[in-house]
Amino acid sequence: MSLHPTIAVLLASISLAACQTGSDGRPTVERGTGTGAAAGAVVGGVLGAVLDKNDVRGVALGGALGGAAGAAIGSIFDRQQRELEETLEAEQAANQVEIERVRDDLLKISLANEVSFDLDSAAIKPAFAPTLEKLADVLGKYDRTRATIVGHTDSTGSDAYNQALSERRAAAVRDELVRYGIDPYRLITEGRGEREPRVDNDSAAGRQLNRRVEILVAPERA
Repeated sequence: MSLHPTIAVLLASISLAACQTGSDGRPTVERGTGTGAAAGAVVGGVLGAVLDKNDVRGVALGGALGGAAGAAIGSIFDRQQRELEETLEAEQAANQVEIERVRDDLLKISLANEVSFDLDSAAIKPAFAPTLEKLADVLGKYDRTRATIVGHTDSTGSDAYNQALSERRAAAVRDELVRYGIDPYRLITEGRGEREPRVDNDSAAGRQLNRRVEILVAPERA
């Protein structure tokens, strides 16, 4: 069976994506195949446009392509997570940064407010700039991902004030990442004010946890 040109292009693209190597130059095989469902849906849509929907060959090929695409995406995302954790190891140990795998295709990086901003300020503390530079260095290596930067506050002050402050802090982190070379096209900012606390705001410790900026990293969508 000869391949339709569109399918041939898909196969070539997936093969290139899958043929990744580690820092030692050896091929890597990772665990992150959970994203295969999303990739398979995309591939299935393309195949449906170029093959008879009743052709069992198309069904089999769609499954194979979806699995290969999922493995490739998951492999790249696994490596990005590992590199972030290694690069920001000191910051994690100091409880300045948290890195959490929310799902196969979503990473959450939480920046502690106390080390990144002064009270009631949206200016990045100079001492925290090197951390954002390291973060930007890793994000820059994986240019097929995008990041949503979300600011959060505690409940001190009015809703309107907290909303505006959270937006300014998210924008400040974005601007710092852009300064270190990240394409602004890849960055989205949101402010959620006091609406999404991690814990209650009844104690100073709780309010401290709620003041944060989160960076949600996900694969770029077509």
